[in-house]
Amino acid sequence: MSVPMLDLTEQNAELLPQFRRIFDDAIGSGQLVLGPRVEAFEEDLAACCGARHAVGLSSGTDALIVAMLAMGIGPGDEVIVPAFTFFATAGSVALVGATPRFVDIDAQTFNMDTRRLEQAVTPRTRAVIPVHLYGQMAEMDPIMRLARQHGLRVIEDAAQAIGARQNGRDSGSVADVGCLSFYPSKNLSAIGDAGACLTNDADLARTIRTLRVHGEGVDHRYARVGGNFRIDTITAAMLHVKLEHLQRWTRNRRARAERYHQLLAGLPIVLPTTTADNDHVYNLYTIRVNDGRRDELSRFLTEKGIGNRVYYAQPLHRQPCFQKLDGVGDAL
Repeated sequence: MSVPMLDLTEQNAELLPQFRRIFDDAIGSGQLVLGPRVEAFEEDLAACCGARHAVGLSSGTDALIVAMLAMGIGPGDEVIVPAFTFFATAGSVALVGATPRFVDIDAQTFNMDTRRLEQAVTPRTRAVIPVHLYGQMAEMDPIMRLARQHGLRVIEDAAQAIGARQNGRDSGSVADVGCLSFYPSKNLSAIGDAGACLTNDADLARTIRTLRVHGEGVDHRYARVGGNFRIDTITAAMLHVKLEHLQRWTRNRRARAERYHQLLAGLPIVLPTTTADNDHVYNLYTIRVNDGRRDELSRFLTEKGIGNRVYYAQPLHRQPCFQKLDGVGDAL
């Protein structure tokens, strides 16, 4: 029996009749970009995530980019990011013209080591992007305290953590902006690429909405330069259908993770750790293998037809595109 890394066929098949109605309605109405279906999805997404505003966007990467553009972050600025995460976090910083400064992670949670944050701050630092990796929130209280002390913005990269909570607060709702991804591998998955920004700041929400349509404001006037970052109508409508099932799917993920905990206990591997203040949503069930046997275990699982993958093979500060940056590894 083959066990793939990702298989959405059963989930999507369950919802296929609704998806077909959405497609037919959209084609029949001619409303294919933004519109009431997008607005309805955004309203319910915000409520689900404990935020006042949600803005649908073209991808999780674009959500990070638009969040920084809305805050005026660009050339000459530095943004603190974890050294271990998916490339998009640091890549987005570079794309707006800013410089990523890398901070090491906590080996147990895989999230940013907040004890190292202070030494990463420089006069050029404008923001911090904590990543809620694998479905567990980073330590937001010390991050927010440091940000207030230094006048920094905070952007939560919650791409892998929709539905996660910490001390009763939803991921993406704590900082100035939270960024979500709906890439097919995420807990709330689109039929393709999509993302969103969450915020409790009405002015930021308005700016993000403007930036997703090239910066267009009232009377076709452009006060700032944006891009084509909007979510399409059919994608938003399908995500809206899936949103109704997210809590059930999250409960199932947690139950399966608990089963893994029981079955794998006692083996010479390090299982995922959940801190006492966190509700993990297990976008990925990530183990650590010591004594240099990771690749051996990966080959064994592959031979048995069990999907597996290294998340991630190389930390960001060692990527060729970042190795020439001055001081990027000072906090590692």
